[in-house]
Amino acid sequence: MNDFSYAVTFAQEGGDEAIGVVFLIVYFALIIVAIAGMWNVFIKAGKPGWGSIIPIYNMILLLEIAGKPIWWLILLFIPLVSIVIAILVVIDVGKNFGKGLGFGLGLAFLPFIFYPILGFGDAQYQPVTAN
Repeated sequence: MNDFSYAVTFAQEGGDEAIGVVFLIVYFALIIVAIAGMWNVFIKAGKPGWGSIIPIYNMILLLEIAGKPIWWLILLFIPLVSIVIAILVVIDVGKNFGKGLGFGLGLAFLPFIFYPILGFGDAQYQPVTAN
């Protein structure tokens, strides 16, 4: 049996479903890791950890952690503006934990890596007064 016929047989026997199942398991694992990291970030900042899983409320808490006014929540509902505001918020979250601009961008674009680093690492919440 050559490689092509083996691949066809594998696909016919449900190989695609197996790949899909593995993808879903990895996807959900990344989500759980990101949520656990964000949960710990909230706890470190003196906010309730469960707030990280409640939509809209988690953004209110992130705005508080970042030191931004709550009315910025309205900006998060405006298309395209919300992208800029969300990036600015996570950059300030990083700054309030003693991290720099690069780490804040990591929080924005790779949260499943950077929130666990922030949440489970040794970073301490120290709000910067001049945002």
